[in-house]
Amino acid sequence: MTGLVPSRDAIVPLAVVERGGRVESVHRGAVVVADRDGHVRYAAGDPALPLYLRSACKPLQALPLVEGGGVEKFELTGPELAVICASHAAEPVHLDAVRSILSKIGLDSSALRCGPHVPHDPATAAALARAGRAPEAIHSNCSGKHSGMLASCRLYGWPTETYLEPTHPLQRRIATIIAEFCSNGDPLPQATDGCGVPTFHATVGQLAQAFGRLADPAGLPPPRAAAVRRIGDAIAAHPVMVSGTGRLATSLMEVMGDRLFCKGGAEGGFGIALRSRGLGIAVKIEDGNARAMGPILVEVLRQLGAAGPAETQALAVHAQPKVLNTRGDVVGAIRPLVQLHDA
Repeated sequence: MTGLVPSRDAIVPLAVVERGGRVESVHRGAVVVADRDGHVRYAAGDPALPLYLRSACKPLQALPLVEGGGVEKFELTGPELAVICASHAAEPVHLDAVRSILSKIGLDSSALRCGPHVPHDPATAAALARAGRAPEAIHSNCSGKHSGMLASCRLYGWPTETYLEPTHPLQRRIATIIAEFCSNGDPLPQATDGCGVPTFHATVGQLAQAFGRLADPAGLPPPRAAAVRRIGDAIAAHPVMVSGTGRLATSLMEVMGDRLFCKGGAEGGFGIALRSRGLGIAVKIEDGNARAMGPILVEVLRQLGAAGPAETQALAVHAQPKVLNTRGDVVGAIRPLVQLHDA
């Protein structure tokens, strides 16, 4: 790859959008399956395809809190730990969990520095509109992560007002952790995420390595391995807290159980810790449009033998999404093209 735009050698067709039986659009990108040491087992496209980690790294951003004993100190529940790793829909169960975390650390939603946006949950959005209320920071899909960052600040005695800043002790700690998981300690370039905190520029292969270590933390120092397992257990046990009712990440974990946990990010990135195989799976859709992510992920899991016919059928709404017109008529479909190859 050269310059700012990936070369055509770096990306391959991953899915097509069909209308009337003909291809209307193509989503290209790369998929990498790697172990905890970064050894690529299978791939489609170039593992060096770049991406920003965005929300896919939220399980890593929770590590300072868990490693430092914050779960015990603040008596956080499994659902609360899961929402700290979430891109939630602002359903009532999500908002209640965030409020509970903030209360346990002696703060309220005014301490959140994430910007507001319209809730992903239609019922919550409609309720706000009926009440004539604008969305608040707690409705941000990242408010769980921000409540967890505030909890880390309380745990370590760090300032809460400036926790967004890259120079803040928490963000420096997180940057070190992400470098250790993705690039064996080499610092990763940073930018600003949609919710205001630092995000990290990596490759699909590096994201796969990170999720490989989340899937198989046995080689990590014992306290960190225990923290990784605790985070993974919370995410897998409470999938609705991590995304929302009927959404892709939640459905994958509901169907697959504790065999995996997963986390998506903005602009077409996604990571899966395939715990049953000790492998990490990473996807980057080059154009940033995640509408084909479901078909791609279910097909990848099928090709790996991780999802059988029963699981594939249970995930049909995501594996075989229909294209509808404004009348609700089915006028097309999204179909996966991804083909994994041995590395």
